[in-house]
Amino acid sequence: MGAYLIIILVMGISFYVQWRLKSKFEEYSQVGLSNGMSGREIAEKMLRDSGIYDVRVVSVEGQLTDHYNPQDKTVNLSPDVFHGRSVSAAAVASHECGHAVQHATAYQWLKFRSQMVPFLSFSSRYMQWVILGGILLLQTTPIPLAIGVALFAATTLFSFITLPVEYDASNRALAWIQQNRVVNEREYVMAADALKWAARTYLVAAISSLATLVYYVSILLGRRN
Repeated sequence: MGAYLIIILVMGISFYVQWRLKSKFEEYSQVGLSNGMSGREIAEKMLRDSGIYDVRVVSVEGQLTDHYNPQDKTVNLSPDVFHGRSVSAAAVASHECGHAVQHATAYQWLKFRSQMVPFLSFSSRYMQWVILGGILLLQTTPIPLAIGVALFAATTLFSFITLPVEYDASNRALAWIQQNRVVNEREYVMAADALKWAARTYLVAAISSLATLVYYVSILLGRRN
């Protein structure tokens, strides 16, 4: 029963953080930058200032689809960010460029996370089925569930490795927009607030994954309440 309560609590916190993140970005998307730059222009300037000339800034469809792709070296920005000239656009564009800077400087946590991606992409296809089968066969043999728990433990590790990567990208972004006066003092506070809430979504996701892992381990060890 305790494990269920923890998972429900974490889910509630996750919904709250997601709601706050969305409201913050909607609020700051209404605040125009004093310099009038678009997200694309900010991203391109940050890349140039960082000595990076082999990364393209492109627009991708959807909302919250912003990401850096190390395979083809592209900073992918959603239309609202790519064309936007708001505090939200500046925060997101510079954050994604922070990942490009990490890649260019061989940031260790990013390298470690990237090395895990192929394995997790493969295991994620079967993990839930292995866990389900393991639970059904638990009275016969614990081996399938043990394998499933091991696979889930890898995804939990990945979610925690993601934390320093995301926080570092935000720190790089905020340092750059402040040092290069891309934003004024008021806009900087807003950008920092937006990225803070974005980072918290990754923190809650990691805690949620850990809580679920503990639940599966309790089943495996026969201590389910």
